[in-house]
Amino acid sequence: MQTLKQQWTQCQTILADNMTKSAFQTWFAPIVPLQFADGVLVLQVKSQFVAEYIEENFISLLSSAIYRVFGQGTRLEYRVLIDSTSGAGTSLPSNAAPVQKPVASPQRPNDYFDSQLNTQYTFDSFVAGEPNKLARTAGLAIAKKPGNTAFNPLFLYGGSGVGKTHLAHAIGNQVSLLNPSARVLYVSANTFKLQYQSAVRDNRIPDFLYFYQSVDVLIVDDIQYLAGMKGTQDTFFQIFNLLHMSGKQLILTCDRPPIELKDIEERLLTRFKWGLSAEIKQPDYLLRKNILLSKMHRDGISLSDEVVDYIAQNVRNSVRDLEGILASLLAHSTLTDCEIDLKLAEKVVSHIVAIQPHKITIGDVLGAVADSFNLSEKAIISQNRAREISQARHVAAFLCKELTDSSLNEIGFKLGRRTHATMLHSIAIINEQLEFDAVLRQRIAQLEAKLHA
Repeated sequence: MQTLKQQWTQCQTILADNMTKSAFQTWFAPIVPLQFADGVLVLQVKSQFVAEYIEENFISLLSSAIYRVFGQGTRLEYRVLIDSTSGAGTSLPSNAAPVQKPVASPQRPNDYFDSQLNTQYTFDSFVAGEPNKLARTAGLAIAKKPGNTAFNPLFLYGGSGVGKTHLAHAIGNQVSLLNPSARVLYVSANTFKLQYQSAVRDNRIPDFLYFYQSVDVLIVDDIQYLAGMKGTQDTFFQIFNLLHMSGKQLILTCDRPPIELKDIEERLLTRFKWGLSAEIKQPDYLLRKNILLSKMHRDGISLSDEVVDYIAQNVRNSVRDLEGILASLLAHSTLTDCEIDLKLAEKVVSHIVAIQPHKITIGDVLGAVADSFNLSEKAIISQNRAREISQARHVAAFLCKELTDSSLNEIGFKLGRRTHATMLHSIAIINEQLEFDAVLRQRIAQLEAKLHA
C-alpha cells in the first residue's frame, strides 16, 4: 500500500508535467502532505497567501491530480504552519467541491457565447477527395464525439489555401449542430497572442484562463504564429493541459507538421503529437474539378466542360485561387456582357496564377500505367506477350501518343525498342476497343486525370 508521501509525489509529478517549472517550484514543490483520512487530504503550505493563490489559479489542475491519485469525493484542506516547534497551525478548507472527475469545467461565464465560427464552412461545402480523405474522416468522427476519440488533439497541416481552416470550422459547426449547448471556440493564434498580452497588461490572467477552461472544443488556427512567444506558449500549454485532461477537444491547424516547427517549446510539440497529425495535400486534378463543379452549382454559374478542364489543369495550388477565378470570370462576363468561354478563362487565369504548363513525359505515362495494371515498368517494356502485359503496353503507347509531344519512334524506343509500325498497331487496337469497352474507357479517363493532376 502506498504511503501518503508516495501518493503526494504522484500528484506533484502530474502537476509538474502540466505547468512551467518555475510555477511548480514556487507553489507546489514546498507543499508537505500531512494527512489523508475520512476522504480529507490535508496539505501544509507556507502561508495563507499561497493557499489563496493556488485556489485562484491552479485549483482545477490540483483537483484533477488529486482525483487521479486519491480518488473521487476527496476533499482538500490546507494547513498554514504557525509554529514549527509545536507544529501548531490554522486550517483553511478549500473552496473546491469534492473532486468527481478530472478538471471539472468552470461554471459558464454567461449564457451568450460567440464561437467565432464561419457558418458557411460546413462538411457539405467541403469537397472530399484523396488529398483530404484522412483529415475529413477524422473530422467527422470528432464532430460526433468531441474529446472521446483517439484524435485529440487533431493537428491539421498543409500549405496555404488547401482547406485546413474550412475543415476546422466544419468540425466546429457540426459539433454545434449536434450539441447546441457545447461551447465551441475558433481563434487564430495571432488573436490568442493579443488576448494574452492584453490580459497580462490589465492583470486579468485568471479571467483569461477561466474563460478558456470553459470551452468544450477549442480550435486554434495557424499555431505556427506562437513561435518565439514564450509567455504565450506557457499559458497555452497550461490551457492545453487543462482542456485535454478534462476530455475537451483541441483542433490545431498549421502550415507544416509538428516536427518542422521552430521556436516552439518541446513540451508543446510533444502534446501536438498526442492525437492525430493529418496532412491536407494540395488538391489533385480530380478534386480541383469537383471543387469547381460544387462552387458552380452553389453560385449558379454555368461553364463548359472545356473551361472547367482548363481551370482545373492550370490552377493547381490553392482552393482560394479556384474561388478567385470563378468570381473573376463572373465579374468579367457580367460587366462586359460576354460569354464565359475558353479565351476569357485563359485571360483571367493568366492574371491570377502563373501558368506553368506541365509537360507529360513517356516516363510519366509508363509509371501511371504500371500502377494502374499493378505491373512493373520493366514488365511492360519487356518482350513478354502475356495478355495483361500486352494490354498495358498498348495503353501506354496510346496515352503517349495522346498526351506527350514525343514521336512514335521515340515512344517505341522507350517502350522496349519497338518500331513505328508496332506503335501504330497498338494505338489502333486501343481505339477499336474504346468503341465497345466501357471499363477500358473508364481506365483511360482515370489515367488521363492522374497524369494531368
